[in-house]
Amino acid sequence: MAEHKEEKFSYTYAAPTARERREIEEIRRQYMPAKAEGTALEQLKKLDRRVHKVPVVAAACTGTVGTLVFGLGMAMVLEWALTAGGIAVAAVGAVMAVCAYFVNRGLRAKLKDKYGPEILRLSEKILQGDRAEAEQK
Repeated sequence: MAEHKEEKFSYTYAAPTARERREIEEIRRQYMPAKAEGTALEQLKKLDRRVHKVPVVAAACTGTVGTLVFGLGMAMVLEWALTAGGIAVAAVGAVMAVCAYFVNRGLRAKLKDKYGPEILRLSEKILQGDRAEAEQK
């Protein structure tokens, strides 16, 4: 008689959790080729960020440099006894720090004028798409 050996097959499957799946997708997205255009919403967000963040960065840099120059002028007066020169340098720094507000305002207005039509076009395109989807339902 032929001996019959029992052969068992064991298979274990573990799917990633929702958190692990999100993490995997995030890593995967980093290695995917970049889209040339992106979606209209992504373009809209990118332009809006540019309009709002560039002026803030420029104003922060202007204000920081102005504050440092002001501090240099104060140091010239208080530490090195260079009163006239220190007051002049501090005044220049104070004017630069105040100009930061106007840099922010002016640059934001300029960028709104530059990117405004494109932002309006993209937002209209997105809204028209939503209306078309709502009409289909």
